Amino acid sequence: MAAENSSFVTEFILSGLTDQPGLQIPLFFLFLGFYVVTMVGNLGLITLIGLSSHLHTPMYFFLFNLSLIDFCYSTVITPKMFMSFILKENVISYPGCMTQLFFFLFFVVSESFILSAMAYDRYVAICNPLMYTVTMSPQVCLLLLLGVYVMGFAGAMAHTACMLRLTFCANNLINHYMCDILPLLERSCTSTYVNELVVFIVVGIDIGVPTVTIFISYALILSSILRIHSSEGRSKAFSTCSSHIIAVSLFFGSGAFMYLKPSSLLPMNQGKVSSLFYTIVVPMLNPLIYSLRNKDVKVALKKTLNKTSFS
Repeated sequence: MAAENSSFVTEFILSGLTDQPGLQIPLFFLFLGFYVVTMVGNLGLITLIGLSSHLHTPMYFFLFNLSLIDFCYSTVITPKMFMSFILKENVISYPGCMTQLFFFLFFVVSESFILSAMAYDRYVAICNPLMYTVTMSPQVCLLLLLGVYVMGFAGAMAHTACMLRLTFCANNLINHYMCDILPLLERSCTSTYVNELVVFIVVGIDIGVPTVTIFISYALILSSILRIHSSEGRSKAFSTCSSHIIAVSLFFGSGAFMYLKPSSLLPMNQGKVSSLFYTIVVPMLNPLIYSLRNKDVKVALKKTLNKTSFS
């Protein structure tokens, strides 16, 4: 019966964040502001790290890639989201939807693993400072980065390949502002059991492995900090890690809430609102968190601005 009522879908309609006409224009300008801050913040941090030689360290190498990932995956989602606020029907083609899904997943999974690589870097810097340059050599950093992007590609391929095997119903309205896994599964006419199993396993790995890595790293860091006798040393160690802890909490907290909570406990309308945290808010806040709370970045910014003003 499902097969008889189904047809090959060539395009989807994204319902957007809200269907209330009075909110469309205010939300458009609100998220446009968020997007501008995200672009300026992340591109600014990428440029600053690239231009400042004293920021060419493992910590800023990973921060450079975090900003690059945030810039890319915000660009994958936000411009299409704007169309929902200004058009009656925000149409996306089937290939376009699968492409957006793939790149969104690639960057979001990569971000989860880059955050765990940054936690490992902080662990080595605080717990084993004498071996830091050897342990976090350029070769090791490149291998860690390769692992980050391999995991991102593997996670994106697993979900996208499973999505491509589904048949979608003639009702092609997606209750979301982007092509995401769960709202697409709602539109399937065929069994989604395999997809749901893949979501549970892959998302469990992509959130579980980095979370365990980060918890172990920070447990060891905390143990090491508590053994530091001087209050100045403890304060410096805590300030080094505080920015990363804030970023990790925001990203993993909102991601786990969306994907690992039963759908019966989280209706899709609430789910797409909660997804704003890791799709829009986190990429905007990361450069602010890492720059406003980081003395090295502030010093590098002052030096760069001084060079620009004198040239």
